[in-house]
Amino acid sequence: MISLPLPPKVIHKKNNQAVFEIEGLYPGYGVTIGNAIRRVLLSSLQGVAITEAKIKGAPHEFSTIPGVLEDGIMVLLNLKKLRFKIHEGEDYKIELKVKGEKEVKGSDFKLPSQVELVNPETHIATISDKKTELEIEIHIQKGLGYEPKEQRKVQVEKAASGASKKSEIGVIALDAIYTPIKNVNFQIENMRVGDRTDFDKLSLEIETDGTITPEEAFFEACDILIRHFNVIFEGKAIRPLEKTAHGKGSSAKEEKISDATQINVEDLKFTGRTFNALLKNNIKTVGGILKKSEKSLLELEGMGDKAISEIKRKIKKLGLELKSGE
Repeated sequence: MISLPLPPKVIHKKNNQAVFEIEGLYPGYGVTIGNAIRRVLLSSLQGVAITEAKIKGAPHEFSTIPGVLEDGIMVLLNLKKLRFKIHEGEDYKIELKVKGEKEVKGSDFKLPSQVELVNPETHIATISDKKTELEIEIHIQKGLGYEPKEQRKVQVEKAASGASKKSEIGVIALDAIYTPIKNVNFQIENMRVGDRTDFDKLSLEIETDGTITPEEAFFEACDILIRHFNVIFEGKAIRPLEKTAHGKGSSAKEEKISDATQINVEDLKFTGRTFNALLKNNIKTVGGILKKSEKSLLELEGMGDKAISEIKRKIKKLGLELKSGE
């Protein structure tokens, strides 16, 4: 039987950076576990990013801004350095209005009580004319990983059922870096366990943006992996449709549907707004979704056309569809 490792421990911590160490891993398991945790950290932790910006007097990113030292591109790059935490809700529009010669910082944004800026000293722009007034509006949203602006545009158009949606004049779409992880590295060393010297010692270095601690990030990534393996271990994963020798696959199809109805809604990776609307209405599984028709879902609090479109796309991948009746 393969021996289990020792519990993880923090061997170094400074600001938003920490090094975790796991000793006594069976040979080869250092790479297996280190790579799995690293991939989850970089792709699957929720964060907040600026998805759109509007700068008064700058209709596009290549514009110069009268009375401001930096051009539009530099201001946008500085804005993308801001790291927010949203304590309640999914997205907000916040604005900044300053006048006169001064250094404009993140702290100049007016924030609602539900939003926190963890790096308020971040430089945004330099106003070089005392008569200049700088106005910036940004849209911040929760999300996972990295999302190019082109991908977000396609998603918006699909949610609108193919209808074209023109952006507001002067609104500049930005690539969104949602992940709160700035860097992850891991190293493997050999160590002695009993008479053997080929066991692994895993050292995992995690650096965050300050919206989450390295410890929170580490254990959240582990929890995501554990929940995935629990589903597989408990036999809730969808099994492929198997046909009999006579080509009949009805019983296998029924079994597939039965398995699919047990999937938790959180495992379908809905956007935050859709996920929260489902939970708010006590819908926790695919089976709970299928009990309702498209019309009855739309009548639920927090639901909209965009959420319904997303639900239909997700369950279609499982070979299922919503009821069309009442």
